[in-house]
Amino acid sequence: MKINYILPVLLTAVLSTGCAETFLDLKPLDQQTEALYFNKPSDFEYAANNLHGNIYAWGGNDTYNINFDYGTDLVVAAQDAVSGTNAAGTSDGYWDKVYGWLRTANIVIEKGQAYPNPDEIAGPVGQAYFFRAWHHFFLLKRFGGVPVADHVTDVAATDATVWGPRNSRYEVVKLILDDLDIAIKKLEGTTVATTGNDGHVTLEAAKAFKARVCLFEATWEKYVGDKTDGDGINTGAGSAKPADYPSVNDMLKMAKDLSGEIIDSHTFELWKGVEIVNDGVARPEMYEHTSYFYLFNLEGGDSNPNGLTKESNKEAIFRTVYDAVNKKSNTNLTHTAPATMTRKLADMYLCRDGLPIHVSPSFSSDAFVTMNKELENRDYRMLACVRPDMDYSWGYGMYKTGADYKVDITSLAAAQYQVVPNLRNAGSGMKGRKFCTELQSVTAAGNEAMDYMHIRYAEVLLIYAEAACELGNGTISDDDLNKSINLVRARGGVAPLNAALISQAKTLGCNLTFIGEIRRERATELYGEGHRLSDLCRWGIAEAELGGQNRCGVYISYGSTPTFLQTLVNPSDNKPVYVESTYSGLINQSEITYSYEGIPSTKPGAAIVELAANRKFSIKNYLQPIPTAQIERNPNLKQNPQW
Repeated sequence: MKINYILPVLLTAVLSTGCAETFLDLKPLDQQTEALYFNKPSDFEYAANNLHGNIYAWGGNDTYNINFDYGTDLVVAAQDAVSGTNAAGTSDGYWDKVYGWLRTANIVIEKGQAYPNPDEIAGPVGQAYFFRAWHHFFLLKRFGGVPVADHVTDVAATDATVWGPRNSRYEVVKLILDDLDIAIKKLEGTTVATTGNDGHVTLEAAKAFKARVCLFEATWEKYVGDKTDGDGINTGAGSAKPADYPSVNDMLKMAKDLSGEIIDSHTFELWKGVEIVNDGVARPEMYEHTSYFYLFNLEGGDSNPNGLTKESNKEAIFRTVYDAVNKKSNTNLTHTAPATMTRKLADMYLCRDGLPIHVSPSFSSDAFVTMNKELENRDYRMLACVRPDMDYSWGYGMYKTGADYKVDITSLAAAQYQVVPNLRNAGSGMKGRKFCTELQSVTAAGNEAMDYMHIRYAEVLLIYAEAACELGNGTISDDDLNKSINLVRARGGVAPLNAALISQAKTLGCNLTFIGEIRRERATELYGEGHRLSDLCRWGIAEAELGGQNRCGVYISYGSTPTFLQTLVNPSDNKPVYVESTYSGLINQSEITYSYEGIPSTKPGAAIVELAANRKFSIKNYLQPIPTAQIERNPNLKQNPQW
């Protein structure tokens, strides 16, 4: 008889605790001999270190798809999960792997419960509770209610995790919150100060993660409710709630209070390492206000023009640490420029006066027609994430020499260093920069070694603003805005959000809202970091934003005017960058509007990345289907509604 993957994973390999092992290069706990473990505090520390490797960060295609949101407002290969065209599969690698990871966390927790001096091992056990919560939250976002793995499972017919029905999403959330409360208590002595913020889970990370969970679930219940629950008998996981389950307002208050504690502690700060450029850097104007770009590429001192290393990063709250020798990204980042945005997302970036481009006086009427003019007077984060056409850029593609910031890059060969758009074979026409290193490692795929930030301070600031605004029924004080979201906007060079700005926009014919602008900030600040699809779903607007409309890239024409792309020539071969015949049927012909008035519509003339006919996202796609093989093995599992 086949058994499902959340049954026990046998521990077969012999444990080795040699000094050569490092935190960067540890073997999975489920490959060690359990019998030799957990006799002394160092055993728990070693086991907890292994748990830190059981997480989706850089490291292969599975991670790639999860972290880049299956497309949404990014231009990557069309993914049927976000288009709403996928069917329920027999298996799901994420289900299998995460339940395996839950088992290893539960081993540490249960061994900790049997240990005679719990205070000695509080930190490692607290980290195990954190990871148990982390993995359940991953499953919750993907599948909704799932079988709760709150113990080391076995094949016994009485094991409810293996053979029983799904727990409701509310029961899963309750476990997550309870586990994080335990983690917070046990991690009181495991802080950023005691660990040096070296990639270990800390007290601060547990508080920040609980704030994320509370905001997510509070807004899901407010805007989605029980639409995806099913009855738990024929479909879904049902809507059973524990007796002491927190209300929406309770969770919003917890999100605000926890994020507020982190802000008030002054432990973290937004990274602003490349606002002003050091002496000796050639063409310093090319690098000013590019902190957002270099934040995601910190390796050694040669990874940015100011010579800063990972130690300067006080924005990371929880990260997976990488190393150019011991642990490389093993993910095709720089070569593919995975975070390449759509027309819609590009247009969501504000002008520096804080207004959307369709109402800002600083946005030119011919911005889309003239090369790079749409980048003028815009949010610095956009400039850090979009490569200007025909500009010079270190290591932007394959086989380019790594950066030498003392050299004037514009004096080098244009054919090697100039960013030339390519619209000869269809495509979006945009070239992303986020997660693209300028080091020599660009010449070999997967050599990047920037850390992957799972939780960073900017997100905490945005959690605080959103929770405060939701608690205020759509209003938020200027003091709360200045404490949170306006710090994020300031790094982007964008004017602060306040009542005066909302009023100004209204006089210009655009009804901005506080909650709409906070949601915009999440899209632009966190893009490519795995939040967007979940955000659209928890706000109850995913089907409106993702279903039934073309997804577009650059403008080939704007109105009746051809853009610069139609006549631009590639200097390396003297051929046009745009070939009209390849875009047959792939030029948007009608105006596309969005659910928020603060987002400008996409006009006719934009290149189509994915046709509306392929975009069928609906309420059922808020959750992914339970793998059918799991249901065959355990008929008590019921499929999500409409799958």
